[in-house]
Amino acid sequence: MEGQSESGAEKDLKTLISSYSNYVWKRVATFFPSSGSNFLGKISILYPQASRKRRPFLPLPLPAHSLDSSVVMTEACRICDVLEDIMEHIFLNLHNIQKNLQFWQSRAEGSNAQKAYFMMFERGPFAFINGTAQILRDCMAEGGSVQHLCQSASVHISERITVLTTLRSSLATFLAQVYMEVEKYGEELVEDPEKLLPFLLVTINDLFSKLEASIGHLHATRQGDSSIDGSHSFPVLFEKLPEVNQEGSQWTDCEIKDSINLIYQNLQKLDVYLSHMVAKHQKPRKITRYWVHYTCGAVGLSFCSIWLLRHSSLMGSSDLENWICEAKDSMVGFFNDHVEQPLLSIRDELFETFRKRHKGVMEVEEVQMTSNSLHRMLLAFSEQTKGQKLPENASDQEMLEIVMSRYEKELMHPIQNLVNGELARALLIQVQKLKLDIETAMLELDQILRANEINFAVLAALPAFILSFILLMLVRAWFKQDSRAEGRGRVARIQRRLIIVEVEKRIMQYQIYVDQGLEKEAHCMFGLVLYSLDRLLHAVKGHAKETGEWQYLRQDIIDLAKPGLQTAYKLRVTSRLERMYDCLLPSLKRQ
Repeated sequence: MEGQSESGAEKDLKTLISSYSNYVWKRVATFFPSSGSNFLGKISILYPQASRKRRPFLPLPLPAHSLDSSVVMTEACRICDVLEDIMEHIFLNLHNIQKNLQFWQSRAEGSNAQKAYFMMFERGPFAFINGTAQILRDCMAEGGSVQHLCQSASVHISERITVLTTLRSSLATFLAQVYMEVEKYGEELVEDPEKLLPFLLVTINDLFSKLEASIGHLHATRQGDSSIDGSHSFPVLFEKLPEVNQEGSQWTDCEIKDSINLIYQNLQKLDVYLSHMVAKHQKPRKITRYWVHYTCGAVGLSFCSIWLLRHSSLMGSSDLENWICEAKDSMVGFFNDHVEQPLLSIRDELFETFRKRHKGVMEVEEVQMTSNSLHRMLLAFSEQTKGQKLPENASDQEMLEIVMSRYEKELMHPIQNLVNGELARALLIQVQKLKLDIETAMLELDQILRANEINFAVLAALPAFILSFILLMLVRAWFKQDSRAEGRGRVARIQRRLIIVEVEKRIMQYQIYVDQGLEKEAHCMFGLVLYSLDRLLHAVKGHAKETGEWQYLRQDIIDLAKPGLQTAYKLRVTSRLERMYDCLLPSLKRQ
């Protein structure tokens, strides 16, 4: 009896709590405006992920006037959130598959030696051990171990390429079909979204069914001959709309909510399935590919640590402290001798150059004094030799000719004329002339040095300028992030131009499939065109906004995504992209 009474009391307590919580919730709901008359307002709260911030991706093919600000257009965009989420999920999954597929394709293009090296040394230590054991067994059994290793590498790589290519084709076909449906009914979607929504939900449900069949075909064909453990352990099974929903013309709010939630459930199942499949067929991680290098580095670091421990104070040795002090002194000495002192010398030399600019080795006044003294000596000697007074404006060259003429006569009797003649006087005049020539040459050299003092100072600082330039280039390269198409350097420009080349090839291949009537292959190729355009849009957005080209560049990319435009026009657009837009031009160093 006591147990029954306690259980009854618990039930009453739960009922009281439930009724009180319902009352509080209703009272809180009265403070918010009613959305019963707003059909699209109800849809906007059905799935909260639709309002999250998305990365920039290829927009939906809606009419141009749908961008105008109006109530109808704004509410239509809320319906488009479902379609945008679908495209975003497909783009992200395609990008993940494409990265891994490119890795395996690059490995497939390698030589047999490169494939064997990959199988042995780039798949981790366990694969290395297993591969070594297999080689030893093959050597003992048949002797064709290397050939068997190359064959297994080819099978290993080709299987992953096949699976990833099939997944990419299925997703690209699904993406193209969704995009074409939106492009076909874009006008109606903007004008009357309430009427078109049920039709779009049914169409998307059918497309998910086709995607399930395509992926299921991969599962059925690869399950028996797959060499990867658990790679095809389960097929993807999407939720489907009830038949009553597909046939009804007027849907209730509850049916719309359930249909939209079903779409997101299918997206979640698709993400889970693809993450599992890609994880089984993805490229090895960087630490796995370079495990040999990391292992050697770890072993070397271990030996260095043991060696340092033996010479440290923990083992009673002072070698490590002495080495640290010596290294410190050497670094300080190197800094003082090769950095600080040269910079201070350059600074002092620059300032000393401007402070002592008025001083020189030879001044003009000294040269002028020597010249005047020589002129007087020549004038006195010439007047005495000629026996007549010469004019004051007589040139030094004329008087020097008189001196040299008398000097030649005096040399006929050098000893006699050295004592009694004018030979000694003529020699002294020539010495004075030589002194004047030397002083004049020194004055000209001093003027040259003065004119180039600043050049010599800059030349002395040239090593510091070169070092600073190298550091600046390293920092610039780090900031540019050339490893991806979104970067700013030459490598990033090349990657963006290669995306345009990829778009051109796929547009032409799409047209070939259309002309041949291959609808499935055409849808797949058009989906790959959309994926390439999404990559291009994401890569150029930041650069185009900086240069003011974003509006026109975005419109050209959207035009390339329209399935109804002629191929010739699209090829002209791609040619314009390569020629006109700054972020897609070739590097200046290569022009």
